[in-house]
Amino acid sequence: MLDIAEELHRWCGEGRAFAVATVVAVEGSAPRQPGAALAVDAAGTAVGSVSGGCVEGAVYELCRAALESGESVRERFGYSDEDAFAVGLTCGGVLDVLVVPVRPDGPGRDVPAEALAAATAGEPVALARVVDGPDGWLGRALLVRPDGTYGGTLTGSAVASAPGSLDRAVAEEAAALLAAGRTATVTTGLDGARCGDPVTVLVESCLPPPRMIVFGAVDFAAALVRAGKFLGHHVTVCDARPVFATTGRFPEADEVAVDWPHRYLDAQEAAGALDARTVLCVLTHDAKFDVPLLERALRLPVAYVGAMGSRRTHEARLGRLREAGVGERALGRLRSPIGLDLGARTPEETALSIAAEIVAVRHGGTGAPLTGAGTPIHREPRRGLGSVA
Repeated sequence: MLDIAEELHRWCGEGRAFAVATVVAVEGSAPRQPGAALAVDAAGTAVGSVSGGCVEGAVYELCRAALESGESVRERFGYSDEDAFAVGLTCGGVLDVLVVPVRPDGPGRDVPAEALAAATAGEPVALARVVDGPDGWLGRALLVRPDGTYGGTLTGSAVASAPGSLDRAVAEEAAALLAAGRTATVTTGLDGARCGDPVTVLVESCLPPPRMIVFGAVDFAAALVRAGKFLGHHVTVCDARPVFATTGRFPEADEVAVDWPHRYLDAQEAAGALDARTVLCVLTHDAKFDVPLLERALRLPVAYVGAMGSRRTHEARLGRLREAGVGERALGRLRSPIGLDLGARTPEETALSIAAEIVAVRHGGTGAPLTGAGTPIHREPRRGLGSVA
């Protein structure tokens, strides 16, 4: 739902009634993961997707029906081999979809509306919704902030003897998932403990875009900026040379910084502007910039550190980093020469190879062709690298 927050926030501001269908569980191969959403308003306008086309029509009708009835519903869609035209996932997977109506005058609108407003403003927020539990609980929502404070409630008369304990337990789990940038389901007991009747909650995490910092205002950087923006990163270009580090040369960058790369990285670390999703791409291939920068970068808990250069440059760089005191474990994190082996030659092809490696590292991919590989196409997001749902 938070994937399409900007459009839904606008719908809330206009007082529209709409229903949101969200993927809450996936088995086997499926085109979209938990958190993917499709929304339909009262006029029939649709935004988003839950399956890439396989079951969109059926889910669309479920949204229309939920708007009429005012009731939340959970539906399962799976592969059908008896009728090629039956509603089903042709990829062979199974997905569960939660459909929740959101009406201007209906109950439970405030929490989703507040979550959508926060996500649109770029604030970190998690939305926890009941996807399995007691009758009448389906779709109940809790908004959770990074510090664990929350708004709304999941509880009902079934836990009146322990008010708020379930909310507190879910808020703690949701805050942890938010810190990691993950969307996942959480199952706990009605009283917030691990025993008793279970309640399953989908926690959708929304964080500001992950950062990509490109060091070196070179021709390859311009192409990488475009690739980084395409992947959803907030992209910064940093170079110590003001004649090259200009917004005119990098109009698609979110920020262009004129500073020595290692000094800029130090300042960003001190400001708390780096996290476990941050991507650092070093394109300068100049020892006076590379070595002090990589010496710091390889000690930071960031998602990716890559450096451009030939294999000869890489070996010389490793020697200088060892002399600077960088250990073998830290050096093992360095992706150099940067990118996957695509046979890239142009700046655009090189940017594609770097972007492909970043995606592979983020999701635990091998970078090998899928043809004949026999490996899973879809993997669970790696803890700490995040999923901006």
